[in-house]
Amino acid sequence: MVTGSAGLFGHALATVFGSEHTVFPLTRAMADITDAGQVRAAFAQAKPELVIHPAAIPDLDVCDADPALAYAVNVEGTRHIVEAANEINARVAYISSDSVFDGLKQTPYKESDPTDPRTLYGRTKLQGEDIVRGTEKHWIFRISVLFGPGKTNFVDKGLRAIAAGQEYVVASDQVGSATYTIDAARKIMEVIDAHCFGLFHLSNTGVCSRLELARRAAALAGLDPNKIIGKPSDAMGRRVPRMKYAVMKMEALKLAGLALPRPWEDALAEYIRGPNSANPGCRITI
Repeated sequence: MVTGSAGLFGHALATVFGSEHTVFPLTRAMADITDAGQVRAAFAQAKPELVIHPAAIPDLDVCDADPALAYAVNVEGTRHIVEAANEINARVAYISSDSVFDGLKQTPYKESDPTDPRTLYGRTKLQGEDIVRGTEKHWIFRISVLFGPGKTNFVDKGLRAIAAGQEYVVASDQVGSATYTIDAARKIMEVIDAHCFGLFHLSNTGVCSRLELARRAAALAGLDPNKIIGKPSDAMGRRVPRMKYAVMKMEALKLAGLALPRPWEDALAEYIRGPNSANPGCRITI
C-alpha cells in the first residue's frame, strides 16, 4: 500500500495500516503529486495494490487566495494519482471532506444528499471525488474536523495556547462531527479489507460544535475551559465563510454491516489522557 504521510491523517493511515500491511509512506519530497512523472515513478517502484490519497491543501483561506495552487494540488494532483494507479492496476482510496456540502441543512448529511460546495476548497475536493469515481472499484471517505497524534491540529492549538496563559478563540456557531485520526484509519482499513467499495461518510459518532470540542479537550487536559472563547464565525475575520452545519450521517457503514466508530467524547479522552495511545514511538515522517 502507498499512502501520503506528510500530514495529520497521512500519519495515522501509515501507522494503522502498517500494523497489518506493507506500507510505503510518500512525502512531497519523494513524489510531488503536481508532477505526474514523479507520481508514476514512485508507484512503478513501490508497485502497490492500494493507494490511499489524503494529500491536499485543506486550508479554505489558502485555497481561496491561490486558486491555481488549490486546483493543481487538489484536482490535478488527484488526477495524477488515479492515472498512475490505473497504470499498475492499483485501487484508490480517496480522502475527501464534509466541505462538499453547502452547510445549510439542519439535519445530518447522508451520502446520497446532493453536493453543493460553497468554497473553492470544497469544489476542488468534489472534483477530486469525480476523478476517483472514474475508476471501476474505489473508495471515497468524507472526513470532518480531525484531531490525533503526529501533527499540530485544532485541539492541540487550543491546549498549547491555554497552557501558555493565552485565550483561544474558536467559532461558537460551527456544528459538525469530529474525527479521531486513529479511529478513522482503523475503520478505513476495515472497509477496505472487507472489499466494501463506494462512498462513505466517516467520523466519530455524535455532534459537537468547535467550541464544545475545544472546551472538552481543555477540561480533559486539566486546563481552564473558560480560556476557550466562543465567537461567531462571521466575526472572526476569516477570508472564507465557514459552514455553520456539517454533521454527516454514516449510512453507508450501516448498510455495509459495519459498526460505527465510538463517540467523539471517548476518542478525545483517549487522545488527551493516553500516551497518544494508538501508536507510541511512531517514527513516520510528517
